[in-house]
Amino acid sequence: MEILRSDTLPDIIPIFPLPGILLLPLATLPLNIFEPRYLAMTRDALKGDWLIGMIQPKYHNKDSEVPDLYPVGCAGKIASFVETDDGRILISLKGIARFKLLEETTLINGYRRARVHWDPFNTDIHTKDASKVDREQLEVLLRKYFEMRKVNASWAAIERAPDAQLVASLAMQCPFTLEEKQALLEAPALGDRANLIVSLLSMAITEDLNPDATLH
Repeated sequence: MEILRSDTLPDIIPIFPLPGILLLPLATLPLNIFEPRYLAMTRDALKGDWLIGMIQPKYHNKDSEVPDLYPVGCAGKIASFVETDDGRILISLKGIARFKLLEETTLINGYRRARVHWDPFNTDIHTKDASKVDREQLEVLLRKYFEMRKVNASWAAIERAPDAQLVASLAMQCPFTLEEKQALLEAPALGDRANLIVSLLSMAITEDLNPDATLH
């Protein structure tokens, strides 16, 4: 499988709208593909550049047949796939780069496609993010959040994880709202994303400690 370069990323990509599902550059997202249109999308991607664009539909249009989409998504390269006996395809997407949605194009086999712009997020590919993360603050809040939500976690694994991996995992797996996840996706750099996670964890802890305060 040939590795994509920024100057070879296509102008038009298939898009997979999933609410609350986030893919970030360099992170890995497992997906269980079973709808006919997305099975077709996956098979078509495997015939081409193995690229799929993950993007969130807007919450207020979640019941629409063709919901509006947020303006920024993240493209992933199919890193592995397995076809199951019952016709599903299990894939793993490796985040490549974020994109700005310009316009949707014609449907193919029922799935949506879009013309996209990569330049606003060139640093996803070209630059190693050297922004700093306040690891101690993040882990303290995370411990408190997990304790209050009764989440079992392997702290040894968390402490070993590099900053980028930990921040990506939290952004993708914590039960943040659609709007919060979108803000995490659009954060300019690793440090900005980590700071936003700290703010979101702090707010969640405060709400858990003072549930009545949210009613006023």
